[in-house]
Amino acid sequence: MDPLPFAKLLGIEIIEAKPDKVTARMLVRDELCTRPAVLHGGAAMAFADNLGAIATVMNLPEGAGTTTIESKTNFVAPAPVGSFVTGECTPVHRGKRTMVWQTRISTEQGRLVALVTQTQLVL
Repeated sequence: MDPLPFAKLLGIEIIEAKPDKVTARMLVRDELCTRPAVLHGGAAMAFADNLGAIATVMNLPEGAGTTTIESKTNFVAPAPVGSFVTGECTPVHRGKRTMVWQTRISTEQGRLVALVTQTQLVL
């Protein structure tokens, strides 16, 4: 799956994309960091938002669209510059009008960085 322009800017690499799970990774580059040199919270949220959108699109009926209407992030641990983070996005709810996705962002060592829950509106 070819990433959208913003996903490309973030450097998101899709590993697997199925209707029930989207997995991707992203290099923690200096441009995506705060100080000290760890992944910025906004970059983590944007990473998860892209995965939730991809997952939703894979579950939409013909001709429908989507937009994020709510997102909540729990930040658990830092991810240092130069490392990769992996996002695994799975469904919580796939309805006719909304879909809710949860994305776990982890370091290469398996340490949880953030847990993101987002709601997508089906248009």
